Amino acid sequence: MVFSSLLFLYAYLPVFLALYYLAPLRHRNVVALAGSLFFYGWGEPGFLVILIGVCVFGYYISLWLARLPVEARAARRWVLTLGLGVYLGLLLWFKYSNFFAAQLNGVLGWLQQGGILWTHVVLPLGISFFTFQKISYLVDVYRGTSKPARSLVDYLLFVTLFPQLIAGPIIRYHDVAVQIVSRGHSREKFLAGAWRFLLGLARKVLIANPLGAVADRVFAQDLGTLPMPYAWIGILCYAFQIYFDFSGYSDMAIGLGRMMGFEFMENFERPYTSRSITEFWRRWHISLSNFMRDYLYIPLGGNRTTPWRVGFNLWFVFLVSGFWHGASWNFVCWGAYHGLLLSLERAVGLKRLGRIPAVPATVFTFLLVLASWVLFRAASLTDALTYFSRLADWSSWANVRNDLEFLWPDVISARTWGVLGIAAFFSFLPESWWTRRGWDEVVPSTRPQAVLRVLLGTACLILASAALGNQSYNPFIYFRF
Repeated sequence: MVFSSLLFLYAYLPVFLALYYLAPLRHRNVVALAGSLFFYGWGEPGFLVILIGVCVFGYYISLWLARLPVEARAARRWVLTLGLGVYLGLLLWFKYSNFFAAQLNGVLGWLQQGGILWTHVVLPLGISFFTFQKISYLVDVYRGTSKPARSLVDYLLFVTLFPQLIAGPIIRYHDVAVQIVSRGHSREKFLAGAWRFLLGLARKVLIANPLGAVADRVFAQDLGTLPMPYAWIGILCYAFQIYFDFSGYSDMAIGLGRMMGFEFMENFERPYTSRSITEFWRRWHISLSNFMRDYLYIPLGGNRTTPWRVGFNLWFVFLVSGFWHGASWNFVCWGAYHGLLLSLERAVGLKRLGRIPAVPATVFTFLLVLASWVLFRAASLTDALTYFSRLADWSSWANVRNDLEFLWPDVISARTWGVLGIAAFFSFLPESWWTRRGWDEVVPSTRPQAVLRVLLGTACLILASAALGNQSYNPFIYFRF
């Protein structure tokens, strides 16, 4: 079950919210937990037992860790290592065992030694996200920055709360601990959450899905003969698809949480307006960037070491980030690419980069990010290299006019260009445009703005519902991570 489905919009969500608000305040956590487990079990019934089992393990090993005296350093490190080993071991098995088996069979085949028999391991939905969430909780308890949850129900709710369970934001326990115990509910907060949810729904269904259909068709072609203009159209469509798809999910998660009285962190802050790759990663998938900074980059030494070591730390952290995204060499190279760019920017100096005028800096940064999306989207490194060659193949312009009317009617349709234009417009709008008009306010400050939000939200729901009636299965891109 996905947020952008008619089943969720008109069956699950109304029933869940009705049960949630009909329940007494002291029982709402139980209703939220039951609804979250049902939500996960609907799509992954076989993995629900694993999710609950690992959560029970995580709760009790954290209690064990918290009860050990600070002076028992060796014992505390041993318990921490045990917990991290279980979490990372499960992630490695479910997410990466197929990859490593394929690499081993490739080497054995090259050595003419046959291969190993391997049964494909199915990836549990959302395992990358809730693994990081449990790691952050365990490490924070070890460091003393978070106290253990007061009950198993509270811990289960923290991990499995359905708005953020599948694809984040990756929330920290200390950010929601007070909210789990006691949170405010109001009509204004509920309506603000509904508005945010409907905006995310529109971003996903009305912008990301149509652009994704074009990108899928372009990348499904024989890339070796792909005309240059269509290669650019394909990667532009994918760049805006992944942004509106993932940020749309985050909007929906934040909105759903707010409808239940929770406040989650923002996960995107107009990343395509960035003037450097460093700024881009402060604006893109913020919860992941924060996790990598606090639990990997800083423990490696962070900025408190030699310039060469700082550069290596940045590169290594993003190499790990790339591998976290997926078990393929494409993602490894994608992470290494971003890590290299960040290291180079650190070597050049951010103050020097800041002297570059805003427009050329933004365009150049966007092109660097655009190149990385080729690695992210292509089926293999070979396909990625071929796609790069098509982006620079000026000779293919000669056949464009013959292709326009017959081979690519959907790519050059008015709808495609219209959606692409809308996506670009809202992606590159400066922050001042939003703040001057009050669109960044959680609760509208004027009655006309409140009425406008109701009208626009209703329009988003109607248009998205109509579009979903004509679309096939439309999972979020980050669901596969």
